[in-house]
Amino acid sequence: MSVTTERHGDILVALADNPPVNALSAPVRLGLKAAIEEAAGDDSIRAVVIACAGKTFFAGADITEFGKPPVEPLLPQLVDMIEASDKPVVAAIHGTALGGGCEVAIASHYRIAVPGAKLGTPEVKLGLLPGAGGTQRLPRLAGVAVALELVAKGDPISATRAKDAGIVDRLAGADSLLEDAIAYAREVADIRPLPRASEKSLSPDPEAVAAFEKANARRFRGFEAPAANIACVVKASETPFEEGIQFERQQFMKLMFSVQSAAQRHIFFAERKASKIDGIADDIALRPIKRVGIIGAGTMGGGIAMNFLSAGIPVTIVEMQQDALDRGTATIRKNYEATAAKGRMTAEQVGQAMGLLTPTLSMDDLADVDLVIEAVYEEMSVKKDIFGRLDAICKPSAILASNTSYLDVNVIAQATKRPQDVLGLHFFSPANVMKLLEIVRGDATADDVLATAMALSKKIRKVAVIAGVCHGFIGNRMLEPRQVEAMKLLMEGATPEQVDRVHVEFGMPMGPFQMADLAGVDIGWHRDPNRIENIRDALAAEGRWGQKKQAGFYDYDDKRTASNSPRVAEIIADFRKKTNTPQHDVTDQEIVERTLYPMVNEGAKILAEGKAQRASDIDVVWIYGYGWPVYRGGPMFWADIEGAKKIVEGLDRHGFDVSPLLREKADKGGRFTS
Repeated sequence: MSVTTERHGDILVALADNPPVNALSAPVRLGLKAAIEEAAGDDSIRAVVIACAGKTFFAGADITEFGKPPVEPLLPQLVDMIEASDKPVVAAIHGTALGGGCEVAIASHYRIAVPGAKLGTPEVKLGLLPGAGGTQRLPRLAGVAVALELVAKGDPISATRAKDAGIVDRLAGADSLLEDAIAYAREVADIRPLPRASEKSLSPDPEAVAAFEKANARRFRGFEAPAANIACVVKASETPFEEGIQFERQQFMKLMFSVQSAAQRHIFFAERKASKIDGIADDIALRPIKRVGIIGAGTMGGGIAMNFLSAGIPVTIVEMQQDALDRGTATIRKNYEATAAKGRMTAEQVGQAMGLLTPTLSMDDLADVDLVIEAVYEEMSVKKDIFGRLDAICKPSAILASNTSYLDVNVIAQATKRPQDVLGLHFFSPANVMKLLEIVRGDATADDVLATAMALSKKIRKVAVIAGVCHGFIGNRMLEPRQVEAMKLLMEGATPEQVDRVHVEFGMPMGPFQMADLAGVDIGWHRDPNRIENIRDALAAEGRWGQKKQAGFYDYDDKRTASNSPRVAEIIADFRKKTNTPQHDVTDQEIVERTLYPMVNEGAKILAEGKAQRASDIDVVWIYGYGWPVYRGGPMFWADIEGAKKIVEGLDRHGFDVSPLLREKADKGGRFTS
């Protein structure tokens, strides 16, 4: 069932029912067209209500139609038809009115919504713009400033705020939307002229545009779609509606066929694909997770705990020393209170989250947890000892997980008598913020354990990817060759500033040396100041541990603003001289070929070894875990755009061991992603 019509006296209700989110598929569009035509052809009908069954109003386009031949009526045709109706059309909104759903609503003459509804145009997040008049009608209803927020940022607003902005005309009772909408339709049935958004006047607001661009310059850096959305809103304020619509259509088509939009749509689908676990049935029985245990209350353990507390899952957190436990608990509270101070939580919610936390010094208190996550430092002997103890303490159905970022999960599992219950859950720092979770599948990990972890990842609002056991799994394994080559480039004539600039211009949030300073130059250092074998050792020996010491590869002021360091230049020059390393003029292109191409190469090896299920999973890891620019679609999508042949030529030029899979793609013109 898609759209049915019901007569309530002189009001025609067009009710859409297209689960799960009432996507505006071709049958739905046809049904709405038929409803408007039915009302037009019947003198006894005075007004139309467009409503939706289920949990939501239209939540957008039907993504399964992407890339297929268009079926009429197209959405722009449909919304124009709704607005052109001689009889009032009332949109009755609950749940979300997103994308095309929002455009249907604003093409209607009146909008009534339940207070909990949200309206928005998130197309910019797919590298697009709302191409059915959204960029032209929204500013005419709400003004330039609100329209810019909606179309260029893509974040939805509440029905209450939409009413204040002039997008929603009336709020309905939470449980009486349809009745209220019918009553509203009857109330406005004879009012003429009909209020059409396209006919509303709008004045330019250059101050609002300039302020918006300035406030979002960092967020929009490198992206094409926000600028196109802004240009359309400006056009709406400067030209008649028809001229604005033509401009919107031109911009939409330009974006639709751009590499950036293809990349962003690739990631949209890749994220959904990543949750599918090869070889495991969708209906497998999951293990109930009612309480979680975490070993380690440091930065990582505390951040991991917050994910579960925020999802309403009780947590028992274990530390060895009381002061470490107190410090960890205090940090969790401080983080929550900082969130509350920004208005994202209430004081009551902070209290509820902290009320679910049980701090303890005894691992015996983990006897009743359903999942335990070990989050101590990267030392195999320590992890094996902990898992041996957990094996004796935890109940038979408990899942035992390690937050290791490099170590062999199979070796850890062998410390127990239940390797089938062991897996890796690699959270990324800060764990309460970063969306990525690598779920590491050990050789013996049971299917229901994996499926439970994947289901749980959604509950704690993570984007999870299945990884096989290998050094560094997917993300860190691909990071390593980049970091190694970056250090070699320093020895051969590049500067930290040049290497980092190339990466930032590519779209990364920071370069390899900026990242080292943020994470800590001393991470993994052997701690012997007399043993200086490389540039990093030399920096660490001098106490240049990064931002925390106001000195690393860069110098930092009190606000952590970086500046180039003469001392670092001396250290690098000294090492070049000591090792007699030949120098040459390092070009930006060489930096790309020696730092980014090896990542693709490593990704191809990971795929060939079956350590990632699919190329798009690798892209998801790098988008959500390492800040790879989403408009480049992840390293494997980017490899397809760059071309495997070009990448192999670059790798060969610099003497890399090229993955046979990558070379095969180069020889046959193949792609990693579809």
